[in-house]
Amino acid sequence: MKDFGRVLLIAARHHSAMIMIVITAGIIASLWGANIATLGPLIKVVFEGHTLSQYAEIEMAATTEKIDELDAKIADTRQQLAATEAEDDVKRLTRSLQNDIGVRDAYAQTIDWLNKIRPYIDRYAPTDPYSTLIWLIGLLMIGTCIKLAALMSNLLLVQYVTEQTSMKLRAIFFRKSLHLDLDQFGEHGSASLTSRLTNDISVAAGGIGVILGRLLREPLKLIACLAGAAWVCWRLLLVVMIITPLVALVIHYLSRAIRRASRRTMEEMSQLYGVLNDSFAGIRIIRAFNTQAKERAKFQHRISSYFRKSLKVGFYNSLARSVTELIGMAVITVAVLAGGYLAINQQTHLFGIRMSMLPLDRTEIILFFGFLIGATDPAKKLADVWSSLQSGIAASTRVFDIIDQPTRVHDVAEPKSAPRPHHTLTFEKIRYQYPSGPMVLRGLDLTVRHGETIAIVGPNGCGKSTLISLLCRFDDPQSGRVLLNDVPITEMRCRDVRRRLALVTQRTILFDDTIENNIRYGTPSATKDEVVCAAKLAFADEFIREKTPFGYQTRLGVGSNASRLSGGQMQRIALARAFLRDPDILILDEATSQIDTESEQLIHKALEQFLNGRTGVMITHRPSTLALADRVIVMESGKISGDGEHQELIRSNRFYQSLCGGEIERAA
Repeated sequence: MKDFGRVLLIAARHHSAMIMIVITAGIIASLWGANIATLGPLIKVVFEGHTLSQYAEIEMAATTEKIDELDAKIADTRQQLAATEAEDDVKRLTRSLQNDIGVRDAYAQTIDWLNKIRPYIDRYAPTDPYSTLIWLIGLLMIGTCIKLAALMSNLLLVQYVTEQTSMKLRAIFFRKSLHLDLDQFGEHGSASLTSRLTNDISVAAGGIGVILGRLLREPLKLIACLAGAAWVCWRLLLVVMIITPLVALVIHYLSRAIRRASRRTMEEMSQLYGVLNDSFAGIRIIRAFNTQAKERAKFQHRISSYFRKSLKVGFYNSLARSVTELIGMAVITVAVLAGGYLAINQQTHLFGIRMSMLPLDRTEIILFFGFLIGATDPAKKLADVWSSLQSGIAASTRVFDIIDQPTRVHDVAEPKSAPRPHHTLTFEKIRYQYPSGPMVLRGLDLTVRHGETIAIVGPNGCGKSTLISLLCRFDDPQSGRVLLNDVPITEMRCRDVRRRLALVTQRTILFDDTIENNIRYGTPSATKDEVVCAAKLAFADEFIREKTPFGYQTRLGVGSNASRLSGGQMQRIALARAFLRDPDILILDEATSQIDTESEQLIHKALEQFLNGRTGVMITHRPSTLALADRVIVMESGKISGDGEHQELIRSNRFYQSLCGGEIERAA
């Protein structure tokens, strides 16, 4: 519930809209009760063939007559009290006297009220019964139109606040996602994050819509009807409401069940997203291995599981509504029996308890029933509201599980800076262990001078990519330091550290945008000429102009022209992006491992020119790429087991010899 309260606080920032929602809800509730209240005048006045003026005159005469009768009765009771000394008789006569005085006061208030409104009735009210009917129906229609206008405004305002809340919550969630530790992406998976960003936030925002809409509007309508019923006979209302606490008891138990079931349904939706992502990403493999049937079965299993869990939520929702409606019907039944007894027998007491000062007439009982029936509609809707609210609470918990996820990489309060370009890049006694994983780096020491290019080689799992992650500050070591000159990068701003770097990975990442903007990515201030210059330096300009439909304005992305580019062409675009950044340190993580020979030769030629005067850090096993390195760093089990030139290591380092194999020996 705490997390849902945070979503509500985001919605509450729209002060003007919130105020208007409350005002329109109040108008709707008031007119809902007022429309039901017109039953009284319709029955008492119009259907008995009177005008309002005639009705007021008849009521005043009848009430005055009853007051005269009560005055005589009160005087007689006082005489009897004065004459009797028996204690029981005194008590009985005192109760009777108090009752008669109360009834007389009620009649006197009626006379006062009629005297106040009589001049206005005589001046403005119609003078015949049918005109009175038209007048009352006209008022009813005007009230209905105003209520509908308020309802439409209320719905639009609620939708506005709901969508604004959803948009802002998605922005907060996405911002947090971009700062999650990389291992958390593996832990949660892109499907789970996507499901929370889309489905769960929609459900959470829908809960806000329910609160601002129905949970505000329907209780006010309910209160208006109950207030009207209380105005008719508040004691009778208390009697018929005696069973309503059962609703709170049922809702209390069902709400927890709905919340659990909703959370499981959303978790199943995350699994469904995962199956879709895997199937669409691996469509070539699925077709090549003829495993469409297997994927269909996997998908069918997930949607069947989602179906079953959704049905469970539906069962609890329908149970909540059915129980609420049953209890509402029980309330009406008690009202009919109790009210009918009082009206038919013209009684003021029920089981010895006073229900009213005056006997209820037919009109008052019908009006009382009308208010109770009017209260059942918002009561039924509130059952649906409660179910939606529980789903919103469950969804907001899942959303804030990610937003509140702690991260290991933080900027310090007072960051330091290092000169540009730096003189040395140093890894000092680095120890690193992934959460719930083995130790990856074990006291590693390495120094790279500015302008030097190193190649890092080693078997899978030896810590090569981890070393790159620490340099990029994707994570921080448990002990040891990474320094630019003598400044630990943990004491610098992450943005300042990464501004000095450019990263080209084995898997080329291009975004759904033009080629020009893909090259400009990370350097938004670059001009068109600078983009073209970087492309030429990466030997990408020629194929961009000649082999793409719109040159630099060709749009890349999923299902677009990116699929028409070869791996080498895509890698050269990525390299141009890195060149345009003009980094102090260029990082190549197996960047040439999966491209053709022609592209590799062009990329090597580009790197030879670009790395001059810059620090290069390469992870590679290709002999042609190793030739670019001034030094080769051999890693084994999280430590450096060799450091030197390629030829030197081939002769002196047995592990490097076994790692390189015959291919590099022949190339050497």
